Amino acid sequence: MRIKLLTSILPAIAALILGGCGASKQAREVEVKNTMLFKPEILQRGSSGQALYRYVNPGFDIRRYSAVLVEPVLIAKDGELSVQEKENYQKLADNAYLYLTEALQKEIRVVKRPEKDTMVLQMAIRDIDTSSRVRSITSTILPIGLAINAAKYAATGKPSAVGEITAEFRLTDAENGELLIAALDRRVGGASLQGAWDTWHGADEAMKFWARRAAYLLCQNRGGTGCVAP
Repeated sequence: MRIKLLTSILPAIAALILGGCGASKQAREVEVKNTMLFKPEILQRGSSGQALYRYVNPGFDIRRYSAVLVEPVLIAKDGELSVQEKENYQKLADNAYLYLTEALQKEIRVVKRPEKDTMVLQMAIRDIDTSSRVRSITSTILPIGLAINAAKYAATGKPSAVGEITAEFRLTDAENGELLIAALDRRVGGASLQGAWDTWHGADEAMKFWARRAAYLLCQNRGGTGCVAP
């Protein structure tokens, strides 16, 4: 009876402890090589609140642009994936496109083809490491798992048994192709109960964050009011 009772209340206890944990958080480092959208040597280390590595064209003034074209999201490992993996990657890529479009259209006109004073936004999913379902449930529910999880995050910046995603972003001028912004970032899944039941949850949450972050920066740099940080 005591075992049954303990089993039934542990998830509730864990939910209370982990209720404030985010489903996605920025990693501490990312490998700067083999980039798809730009040359890695142009990147510089980002500061707090920015992508891990980034480049901003010195002459870029976002206020002169009135529209953005969001291109379909690329998948870096397309040739190496199994049929099932390719389907999962494609779902994430489709989701990322929708998240970016929905978030940005609140701040700027989103167009389907290049026009005058238009920016082109391209995203590429470079790598995804999905979480382990069994290990994830163990690390978020069992008390010993919680202790191990905290110790690992303190040492590496990534909780145990969670997924991660690395993505690139490129913003160019639609008229002349000039590179305006480049960014490379990596996010890891948070130790959440919801993520324990969905091995792709952390990657999807990371893409939601990036979309909201892009809209927030657009709002700020165009002098908007009421800009909401993700």
